[in-house]
Amino acid sequence: MKNCTITLTLAGCLALSGCQSASMTGGRPGEFGCIAGTVGGAVVGGLAGATIGSGTGQLWAVGGGAVLGSAAGSALTCTR
Repeated sequence: MKNCTITLTLAGCLALSGCQSASMTGGRPGEFGCIAGTVGGAVVGGLAGATIGSGTGQLWAVGGGAVLGSAAGSALTCTR
C-alpha cells in the first residue's frame, strides 16, 4: 500500500506541474516560481506524510502533509 500511495502522489504532482507553462507572457514575472514552489512543497509534504503515517492514518498524513507543504511553499516563494 505504501508504494501505491507514493506512486499516486507523485503521479498527481507531475500531472499538476504539467499544467504550468514556463511562458511569462500575460502573467506576473514571478508567477512560475510561485507555482513551482507551491507544487514542490506539496510533493515534499506528501512524501513526508507517506513516511509518517500507517494504515488509514497514512492517507490522512499524506493529505495533511501535501496541504501544509503547499502552504509553506507558497509562503516562501510567492511575493505579493
